[in-house]
Amino acid sequence: MTVRKIERAPLAYDYPLLIKNLLRPPLRYSPQQEIVYKDIIRYNYLTLEKRIARLANLLKDIGIKQGETVGIMDWDSHRYLESFFAVPMMGCVLHTVNFRRSPENLAYTINHAENRVLLINEGLLPLFESVKDQLKTVRKLILLTDDGTRAAAAPEIAGEYEALLSQSDDRYDFPDFDEDAMATILYTTGSTGTPKGVCFSHRQLVMHTYGLMAGFSAYQTRPMVNAGDVYMPLTPMFHVHAWGLPYLFTLMGGKQVYPGKYDPETILNLIATEQVTFSHCVPTLLHTLVNCPTIKEMDMSAWKVIIGGAALSGDLCRAGLERGINLFSAYGMSETGPLLAAAILKPEMEAWDTERQIEKRCRTGLPASMVDLEIVDITGKPIPHDGKSIGEVIVRAPWLSQGYAKDPLKSADLWADGWLHTGDIGFIDPDGYLQVTDRLRDAIKTGGEWIASMELEDIIREHEAVSEAAVTAVPDEKWGEKPLAIVVLRDGYKGKVQEEDIRQFCMKYVATGALPRHGVPEKIAIVDTIPTTSVGKISKKQLKQNLPFNLEDGP
Repeated sequence: MTVRKIERAPLAYDYPLLIKNLLRPPLRYSPQQEIVYKDIIRYNYLTLEKRIARLANLLKDIGIKQGETVGIMDWDSHRYLESFFAVPMMGCVLHTVNFRRSPENLAYTINHAENRVLLINEGLLPLFESVKDQLKTVRKLILLTDDGTRAAAAPEIAGEYEALLSQSDDRYDFPDFDEDAMATILYTTGSTGTPKGVCFSHRQLVMHTYGLMAGFSAYQTRPMVNAGDVYMPLTPMFHVHAWGLPYLFTLMGGKQVYPGKYDPETILNLIATEQVTFSHCVPTLLHTLVNCPTIKEMDMSAWKVIIGGAALSGDLCRAGLERGINLFSAYGMSETGPLLAAAILKPEMEAWDTERQIEKRCRTGLPASMVDLEIVDITGKPIPHDGKSIGEVIVRAPWLSQGYAKDPLKSADLWADGWLHTGDIGFIDPDGYLQVTDRLRDAIKTGGEWIASMELEDIIREHEAVSEAAVTAVPDEKWGEKPLAIVVLRDGYKGKVQEEDIRQFCMKYVATGALPRHGVPEKIAIVDTIPTTSVGKISKKQLKQNLPFNLEDGP
């Protein structure tokens, strides 16, 4: 026998999973709830609906048609939120442009995505001018300003955003279409080779939104989020749709606060004045906020923060908890929408002491609802979830990107054997929590075994003098590869702690069996800064290209 299908009425309606349907619930449940941009703009969801319609009409009036791509280059703002809805709801494709790229990669991504129109912040016009001659498809610019007064000074500028919106109709009949229609395109950070285009459909983004709601709201885990939370993103909105959280908080009808260009004092002031309770950021920004003098005078006990983009160290987690911040890690990647796992605490873990909780909060996370996540060995065989057996992380979920734009070969590699291959290695502990220990390309093969660079970085950061640490591998005739460490010291320790002090600290872990002798870095450089990517991750590529010592020298 085969499966039985349901009987359908001739006129039964196939309800498509379209982004426009995420906007309906807040208009029913909380139409007066606020959306705030810095101290400049404040409006409710009823106004949001009208502004989305105005933006769609504006784009239509300047000639944008279904299937064409509209790019946006802006700081975190209400304009981004409006674009998240208006562009895909028209049946067009939104390209969230990472403007922190090199000019060469910036031009490549805009051309590859075939952007017809760019919504661009006036402060980013010099960047546009630097690549304008390389752009092949952009026809018009819409200028984004905070005061709405700048005149269109160049022929390619259609006008200023607010001025053009004011001239547009606030009604738009957003059509139904196939839920598998492309909604967005974004690009990987290009840490290895040319940036890859990652596409998401309406169905995938709607499913991801409900996956977020199930993961953070449905189970008796901590922390939880709901419509009563006040949301403020602290990762660039060009980075995987701000991790999908603007869609979630719009669906729930929560208050949303957008901070513009990141400034620690502005961020902390908004947290206080707007009573922000939920954010997400990378460790480097959290490190800056925790060490900002202003935070010492604030009550941060209502603030819940997801840390992603890079590993949350125990030391930084401890510092955040001491300030009252409710921290936990989450895991994903551009290709996964991004949600895969979050290090939320199960109910019984709330009674644990702080240090035991920190271990779990810093885990890569518990797989989210509707996410199948496994670790496999080199042959593809699943590995026991014993907290020590390491393998590659592979996943399945309803919202994963199905491949890379215009790149069938890399798409096939991504989806080898019907699983999305993350390129991460790690283990799953007996409680079900994943711990990513490294990227496959960054893991150090030394003495016939793998040393995870991220684990070695964690060990080094446990030294009281160390603020930041990065580890990379270099070839070694005897061991195959050997680790090298780059370290930034805390204020007050510079000149007092030397490379050998850190090396001897690592030797303590050799004595306990946590680290093999050949896993202790022979070379350790103390520097002022460690290079990061445009989204705040340690750039291993730049580290290897610009090592602060000569490999031929002795330790």
